[in-house]
Amino acid sequence: MNPIKAICFDLDDTFWDLLSVIGHAEQTIYDWFAANYPKVTQQYSIAALRRLRVEVAHEFPGYHHDLMFLRLQCYRRVAETAGYDADMSAEAFEVFQQARNQVTLFTDVLPALKVLSTDFRLFTLSNGNADLQVIGLDRWFEASFCAAEIGCAKPQPDIYRAVCEASGLAPEEIVHVGDDPHNDVHGPAAIGMPAVWLNRGERIWPEDLGQPLAEISDLGELRGMLEPHA
Repeated sequence: MNPIKAICFDLDDTFWDLLSVIGHAEQTIYDWFAANYPKVTQQYSIAALRRLRVEVAHEFPGYHHDLMFLRLQCYRRVAETAGYDADMSAEAFEVFQQARNQVTLFTDVLPALKVLSTDFRLFTLSNGNADLQVIGLDRWFEASFCAAEIGCAKPQPDIYRAVCEASGLAPEEIVHVGDDPHNDVHGPAAIGMPAVWLNRGERIWPEDLGQPLAEISDLGELRGMLEPHA
């Protein structure tokens, strides 16, 4: 591998388990609705709210990169159908966001960041809307990028190019690390950005994709395979 100047990390399912985080957030907002806007829970179950979220996403095909917008639109629809003022949607969104940023890091995350930050510039790139400042991880990263701010989502090439442009680095000087074969490996590799697949669960690599630069099961393995730029 050529000398690397920076590492760009995915967040959801790379630093924490997304299913448990979203499950907690959905239960938190549902309990909040029950306590503050009970007509919502009289009309919707948690599963029904999930289905509504999917329906709303179909209604706004140009906003699939902006999960915050879609969730806010969902809560506006909930407020309308339950007979509450539209202001409820912004309040509900803040409650959800607070819960969404309550994460439990995988045990390898902090030790790896401490080691890697001594030799590499660190960035994050996510299709989600986690807030690293709220979570308490922002101090490890020079910058964090998300699909909503860039205007497109992984695996579209422009989202990786945006990281290169903002950092002043060429694609081959940044290695991207994440759990999703399409978003975190195939996507960046398409613009010449080396990518490492984080496979925490003994998953099988998709046959339709070219092989990743490397496969790891623990972020602690990264330092041994990367040669920092002198």
